[in-house]
Amino acid sequence: MRRRKKKSTKKELKKKKKKKRMKGTEDEEENQRSSPSKSETLGSLDEVDLRLKALKLKYSSSNPMVKLYRYIGGNTPNAKWIVSEKLTSYSLVKTSRVDDSEEDDDENGDSSSRRKEWWVLKVSSKVRAKVGSEMNLRQFDSQLRVDFVCQGVWAMKFFTEEDYKKFLSKYQDCLFENTFGLQGNDENKVKVVGKEFIGWMKPEAADDSMWEDAEDSFAKSPGSVTPVRLSHDLVEEFEEVASEGGIQSLALGALDNSFLVGSAGIQVVKNFSHGIHGKGVSVRFNSESSSLGFSTPKKALLMRAETNMLLMSPMDHGKAGRSGLHQFDIETGKVVTEWKFEKDGTDISMRDITNDSKGAQLDPSESTFLGLNKNTLCRWDMRDRQGMVQNIANANTPVLHWNEGHMFQRPNFSCFASTGDGSIVVGSEDGKIRLYSKGSMRQAKTAFPGLGSPITHVDVTYDGKWILGTTDTYLILICTLFTDKDGKAKSGFTGRMGNRIPAPRLLKLTPLDFHLAGSDNKLHGGQFSWVTENGKQERHLVASGGKYSIIWNFQQVKDSKHECYQCQEGLKSCYCYKIVLKDESIVESRFMHDKFSVSDSPEAPLVVATPMKVSSFSMSNRR
Repeated sequence: MRRRKKKSTKKELKKKKKKKRMKGTEDEEENQRSSPSKSETLGSLDEVDLRLKALKLKYSSSNPMVKLYRYIGGNTPNAKWIVSEKLTSYSLVKTSRVDDSEEDDDENGDSSSRRKEWWVLKVSSKVRAKVGSEMNLRQFDSQLRVDFVCQGVWAMKFFTEEDYKKFLSKYQDCLFENTFGLQGNDENKVKVVGKEFIGWMKPEAADDSMWEDAEDSFAKSPGSVTPVRLSHDLVEEFEEVASEGGIQSLALGALDNSFLVGSAGIQVVKNFSHGIHGKGVSVRFNSESSSLGFSTPKKALLMRAETNMLLMSPMDHGKAGRSGLHQFDIETGKVVTEWKFEKDGTDISMRDITNDSKGAQLDPSESTFLGLNKNTLCRWDMRDRQGMVQNIANANTPVLHWNEGHMFQRPNFSCFASTGDGSIVVGSEDGKIRLYSKGSMRQAKTAFPGLGSPITHVDVTYDGKWILGTTDTYLILICTLFTDKDGKAKSGFTGRMGNRIPAPRLLKLTPLDFHLAGSDNKLHGGQFSWVTENGKQERHLVASGGKYSIIWNFQQVKDSKHECYQCQEGLKSCYCYKIVLKDESIVESRFMHDKFSVSDSPEAPLVVATPMKVSSFSMSNRR
């Protein structure tokens, strides 16, 4: 009995060993089938994706795999995209540390750290970027790809549509939380913008019918999404070298002259149908005789049929604005007086000034203008209280009369502009844009919510239907039209907008252009082309960023069927523009008055100023 038991035991052991050998062989064969040999090459991204699914890797669901590209070569002829990582993973992590050298907090946002935390995009060990507008992320649905900026230009290509859409959804939620400090759910989105503006956070809920109201009064530009350079659509006509002191700002005239304002003085140039050209009078500033601490003007405002100019110096370090300005008489070429801002015997500082309306600088009797500081919107009058013009020749630093206005509780105003009828649009540091009717500065008729970025400059069309706000990384185009309860179309300047308010459009540079524009690539000075007549429509929008002057076709931006807007996550963004590239950072880019457009051009000339030169460009009629 014992011998039989031993034999059966030996047989069982042999059977177990045999099973192990067979199982090992099967595992090896399975591994050979599922893993490529060293000599094999991966034929396509689809093949890679299939193999990853077959392997059922644990991280394939939590950290989806992507292909990472980097753009190298800058603006050189050898510039190109290269593969940085053929196969890598990405993650969106919440951390109080954004620097590469520091450790991450938990991926789900659970951290014991009480410091400020941010959502950060990590790709392999090469990319670590705080989620925000500075990434300038752009999506390409047809390629399952996103481009973005992070100390260079990168592209991530996804292998499945599911992973691509999951990333976009998660990215939008992280962007919202980083911007507003709240989780990106529907409740918090309503809390940030209000029920009336929910379309700004959920564009599918917005009323886009007003965008279709755009008049097709001129030809649309082509639908290509590829930005075009100078030689394609613009012809350089004139170039002037700045006089001593360089150029700080432009004051474009609608009549005979325009003006280049610099640290040494004002240079007068002539207006032509192909731009500004020809040096005229050059007036030097005498800073020693100024009691207001005169320095290089940052703002030059033409008025009284362009025979006078108001000059405002930059804000003092640590102060909210300037307490006065200088009045320059163009006909005599002299600074004739120094005005003080004062109310009830108390000095007031202003951070910006502008004309009462779009065409006010052409009015020979104009004696009032608008003023703005962080919490004040007002109108100043150069006449005394009896309505007579002050004798500025005999006055000792005359005081501007506070005509009307209001001081608010901490709105953080930053910039403003006026319409053709004198209505006012005001931008704020918190991103809000407020509309005031001509009749009241006390209460805004409409207050558009902010998208998280400060408004640094604002402009409005002559008819008041469209507003253009500038931030460091994008322009925001807003339609002010709405339909009231009686079915009538109204403007946000005259009435409170209803529940279905149009979602805005964003105008952006591609990540590549944003990076190549230079280190000082923040967008600034976004403006419409210059129209001062009812019934005429502005044709283009222009802004500056680094060494780029960027031009968008207004009609194309308004077109809801434009190919840029198809299948985008979030607010619709337009990347179609023309570029003027200069050798140094651009001070200002502006279109001349529409009276200087000619029959073979769809637009008046564009004037582009750098610190040392000012150039004029004519728009080609070729579409």
